[in-house]
Amino acid sequence: MSYPRPTVAAPALPPFDYTVFGGTGDLALRKLLPALYLRDKAGQVAEGSRIIGVSRSPLSRGDFRAKAEQAIRDHVPADERDTALVARFLERLDYVPVNATTDEGWSELAELLNTPPSGREPAVRIFYLATSPSLFGPTCDQLRAFGLAIPDSRVVLEKPIGRDLASAQAINDQVGAVFSEPQIYRIDHYLGKETVQNLLALRFGNSLFEPLWNADHIDHVQITVAETVGVEERGGYYDQSGALRDMVQNHLLQLVCLVGMECPISLAQESVRDEKLKVLRSLKAIGADEIGSCTVRGQYRAGAVAGGAVPGYLDEPGIPSSSGTETFVALKLEIDNWRWAGVPFYLRSGKRLPAKMSEIVIQFRPIRHSIFPQGAGELQANRLIVRLQPDESIRLHLMTKEPGPGGMRLRPAALNLSFAQTFGGRFPDAYERLLMDVVRGNSTLFMRRDEVEAAWQWAEPILDGWAARHEMPKPYIAGTWGPSQSIALIERDGRTWHDDEIPAAAF
Repeated sequence: MSYPRPTVAAPALPPFDYTVFGGTGDLALRKLLPALYLRDKAGQVAEGSRIIGVSRSPLSRGDFRAKAEQAIRDHVPADERDTALVARFLERLDYVPVNATTDEGWSELAELLNTPPSGREPAVRIFYLATSPSLFGPTCDQLRAFGLAIPDSRVVLEKPIGRDLASAQAINDQVGAVFSEPQIYRIDHYLGKETVQNLLALRFGNSLFEPLWNADHIDHVQITVAETVGVEERGGYYDQSGALRDMVQNHLLQLVCLVGMECPISLAQESVRDEKLKVLRSLKAIGADEIGSCTVRGQYRAGAVAGGAVPGYLDEPGIPSSSGTETFVALKLEIDNWRWAGVPFYLRSGKRLPAKMSEIVIQFRPIRHSIFPQGAGELQANRLIVRLQPDESIRLHLMTKEPGPGGMRLRPAALNLSFAQTFGGRFPDAYERLLMDVVRGNSTLFMRRDEVEAAWQWAEPILDGWAARHEMPKPYIAGTWGPSQSIALIERDGRTWHDDEIPAAAF
């Protein structure tokens, strides 16, 4: 049955000045500017709002608008591009060349921000730092020095927040010396995905699941975030980061938090973040003697993805031929508390895998006793699969009787909630939602300082353990599901990865 999506006007928001540092970079052109255009098209950008690109490039306002127009053509679907609306959006754009580490350009930026359009209401002032984390502190220092960090301004920090606990704390200290914690929005775009937020609705809006959401009824949990791409133009950054820092320490651990958290007292932003923090603090440490059995590092070799040949990681531009950086990681972790004691969480993420997909699998325990005769078919334990991308959906696998007179024959079948088929229409993507949440002042879906540092506190011993072993990542062929050791990681426990759940459309 299809439920028509109600037509609801986008809620009105106050005017804003969105200053994007790194405004000519890949993130800004691929995600941020297209997202802001789509929110403008939806009527959520108030008149008088401005989007100001900032970078070291000596561009004119017209040059920046041309780049933004090309970005909209490249990254916004054709049926969402309207000539008149694109022209209106481009008129909101301005540009100032600024060097974050010197005084160059800052006076011009200050003059622009302090000269609002005539007749405009007071605007929300937002600084989006789509730059290297090493520039977060210096940029905030300059914002303070030039009087731009006013009490009601906000700053958005892109991940990663540091590369270990000490650097994360240093960044948080530097930024926190300029902005108070409620002014700081540490963004993880995975938390803005519709299906991720639906985990809260699924768990706490239905009486069906929450009584079963514990070690008595759940055998294990799998979380997979897979990419088909390689390092693209990010080789210099990625080789200093690797899969654990780039994906696990933030994206995947945030998904673990939403699966594992207790019910908050409300959806108030601090209530939700308090419960996520409890999960991070309950993660069982992976000690040096468990590194070999609970973790796997991999690095892709040349192979084929989507029918095309691709180079190995060591052959990518900007990657040293001796690099020991992992492009794949698989982990077995446990949440050491009353609800989850003894339930393993298996995580994996990597580049150059067979499919671009993200999903959470909740594997329930098998029934305690079968009343069905031999030959009735294999009884498979129930599982709940939350697909985050592509084809967002929630599927519950059940055992059913095959229709017909042939006696009791059982087979698995799925109850499938496809978002596209059920609700239709287009939903805002993660960046659209989160960019507007900053304007609203709603930090529920952003990470608090103590969350970031708790995640690093758990992840850092794994990095140290790998370094102490002096082992290169295990090789895997591009287009496969990682090194064979990742299969052994889960199959040693008598379980298997649910690769069979990936539809052909994902390839």
